[in-house]
Amino acid sequence: MERGGHGLRELYDPNVIVRSIEGWPEPGPYVGRDAVIRQWKKQREAFNVDALEVIGDYFDIGDRVAVRVIWRGAGTGPEADIELTALFTVRKGMIFATEFFWAHSDALKAVGLEE
Repeated sequence: MERGGHGLRELYDPNVIVRSIEGWPEPGPYVGRDAVIRQWKKQREAFNVDALEVIGDYFDIGDRVAVRVIWRGAGTGPEADIELTALFTVRKGMIFATEFFWAHSDALKAVGLEE
């Protein structure tokens, strides 16, 4: 995501719903583009540098896509090195919903697949 969030913003459906990973300090859900972008910006404020690295294949299941990633960040707070799986629901070419899972197998089970 670019620092201003404008490029990412356009990928989201106006009524997007983002559900945080279990146990995340800001549990959400976040509804609508403005709320989602505001939350992404808030999470990034503690980092001078961060990167999201895809570490596995994409699983495309109907209108849903699962992807395993590592989010790394360094800055004013503690460093982040978080592995998780994002599950996106895509409708009309836009992200309609996003859910996050600690275990990749849990994300695959959510769409009816087993690892």
